[in-house]
Amino acid sequence: MAEIRTEHYKSEARKAIKDRTLQGALADVQDRLGKGTAKAYRELPEGPGLRLKAHEIRMQAVENLDILLETLAENVRENGGKVIFAEDAAAAVTECLEIARRHEVRTVVKGKSMVTEEIGLNEALTAAGMEVTETDLGEYIIQLAGESPSHIIAPAIHKTRQQVGRLFAEKLGIPYTEDPPTLTQAARKALREKFLAADMGISGCNLACAETGHITTVSNEGNIRMATTLPRVHVAFMGMERVVARLEDHDILFRLLARGAAAQHMAGYISYIGGPRQPGHADGPDAFYLIIIDNGRSRILADEDFREMLCCIRCAACLNVCPVYGKIGGHSYGYPYSGPVGAVVTPLLVGIDRAKHLFMGETLCGACKDACPVDIDIPRMLLALRARLVEGDRRWNTPPGNLVEKSAYTAWSLAIRNRSLYDGLRWLSAQAQQLMTARDGMIHRLPFPFSGWTRSRDMKPLARKTFMQHWKEMQKE
Repeated sequence: MAEIRTEHYKSEARKAIKDRTLQGALADVQDRLGKGTAKAYRELPEGPGLRLKAHEIRMQAVENLDILLETLAENVRENGGKVIFAEDAAAAVTECLEIARRHEVRTVVKGKSMVTEEIGLNEALTAAGMEVTETDLGEYIIQLAGESPSHIIAPAIHKTRQQVGRLFAEKLGIPYTEDPPTLTQAARKALREKFLAADMGISGCNLACAETGHITTVSNEGNIRMATTLPRVHVAFMGMERVVARLEDHDILFRLLARGAAAQHMAGYISYIGGPRQPGHADGPDAFYLIIIDNGRSRILADEDFREMLCCIRCAACLNVCPVYGKIGGHSYGYPYSGPVGAVVTPLLVGIDRAKHLFMGETLCGACKDACPVDIDIPRMLLALRARLVEGDRRWNTPPGNLVEKSAYTAWSLAIRNRSLYDGLRWLSAQAQQLMTARDGMIHRLPFPFSGWTRSRDMKPLARKTFMQHWKEMQKE
């Protein structure tokens, strides 16, 4: 399973905010893709309301997963493929290692896949003595650098072309250059050799179709198509929620996915994969395996408050508009899933209490819901997670939160409903703030436990008179 570093959210976020290169890269991607997505939705022939139809399609699939997964498995097997259900990350990795052993695999090429990042597949294959090569250009860059993805669809967004140039010069042995086309050609040459020599190709699955027994992959580089057709064995990994009932559902979802991910009308390469090479076919693997992974998704499915999150198609539209992600980047989240989607999914997968900083750190501004191609209500689920953190939940192994803080908010709730008590507290606060107000009229430092509010900002003191006092004076006049 992927290393979990969610406890370092605050310290990693502070480092990211000070990284000027990262700040520039994040601002650029959000300026281009965030604005472009909104425009692309408006230009849909059906209008932005198509997102509501997509939400309906995904919710119907989520609510009928048992039937759809059984149908999918039957049809994949009819197409000549093999289907394996894995309860958790360890089971999925074990199954893949067994397939590799059975087929005497030594070299592996991979298409970009977030679920394989989630289960820590690369590390397991490497530990078993296999050479694993990521073939998405961004993933290839960060693999050479020994890093993890910082964005769901743009994993190397934090790298400058100068950094990539130095990396390629060191790892690929080419003369230093920072020219993007030249660097791309160098990566293409190196990867073509890997494609031709690979024993096994590994991919994720954007969506699967229960009706036909196909899985579908989406890319803009064509690398996934080569990784799934050239090697003699293809293993596809699929989160159990990534299935729809009918082939026509793909049309709506992929048109919206391309707009949400990169403000495109359609991605460059969409591949429908139905199994191993059939008699008379020139291309395709000799063996096809589909590993369907649970790894905590059944638990999410069983909770009505969070079931909607399984509708996510991992397009990263929410990252491209989130003001928090736009400042702290993907590595701060400490798990493969970042941004608003990560702030909900990661706590549900690794533990609400363990990953509490992720959902507590979001602004609840609602931009993620506006950008989501399938209209997922992420802000509602962020609030639900905060409620579980405070109240505790045995089903999620979450103990009750800070009782002192809860008592303070309970007292505040009582105070704001009692006019006399509220006015008394306001008067006491006004007197106390005189001791903290500087000569410039601002409060630069609040005492504990409120000191966090002034760690990076100044605060204006309370007004000398309340609105109600001003109103009464105006009425008398």
